[in-house]
Amino acid sequence: MLNAAAINQYYGNSHILRDVSFDVPMAACTVLLGRNGVGKTTLLRSIMGVVPVRTGKVTFNGQDITNLSSNARAARGMAYVPQGREIFARLTVEENLLMGMAVKKSRDARVIPAKVYDMFPVLKQMLHRRGGDLSGGQQQQLAIARALVSDPKLLILDEPTEGIQPSIIKDIERVIRMLAQRGDMAILLVEQYYDFGMALADHYMVMSRGQVIKQGFGADMERDNIREFVAL
Repeated sequence: MLNAAAINQYYGNSHILRDVSFDVPMAACTVLLGRNGVGKTTLLRSIMGVVPVRTGKVTFNGQDITNLSSNARAARGMAYVPQGREIFARLTVEENLLMGMAVKKSRDARVIPAKVYDMFPVLKQMLHRRGGDLSGGQQQQLAIARALVSDPKLLILDEPTEGIQPSIIKDIERVIRMLAQRGDMAILLVEQYYDFGMALADHYMVMSRGQVIKQGFGADMERDNIREFVAL
């Protein structure tokens, strides 16, 4: 579903991403692991078109999207849940969800899919509460739901467990696993905590100093000895 080929990115004179290449297949969760500061978020922002890649190629669903805007990528079926959630604090839960549907052109673009509430029941009880009044875990669920209402082909999640209480982490894990098993979506999950990543990974990658240094099947993570490269 997604292919990144020899991606290079710079901030000023700093070479942040160095020839990063990988695939994200359909109907699977691909987990990108690595400690803080290795370039994971920069890579996601480059894939989504938030920042243009300096060199390299991004292909989505068989089409070259390297030079497309982030809006155009979203319209083609890419959804991004950024680190820190970035919900609209002054808008209600319902309004946040409707904002996520802005890329849809069909008549049902103003009807929030019921399946979103099935995944995150707490949101249905809080539709008229402002996003900024929710707890951190509830905001994270809202951010994921806001991405899912557009029916994406690719869901990109940047450290969804950061600052979240364990009970909600379990809920998020359940939803990610269900989405991967459903068969109609590819998932790219960026995480720095090994156990959460291992629990969900069909495939894994490890980044260090702007490079992908290891990749393989999730079932082989223990054998491949990658704990030293991530937070425990």
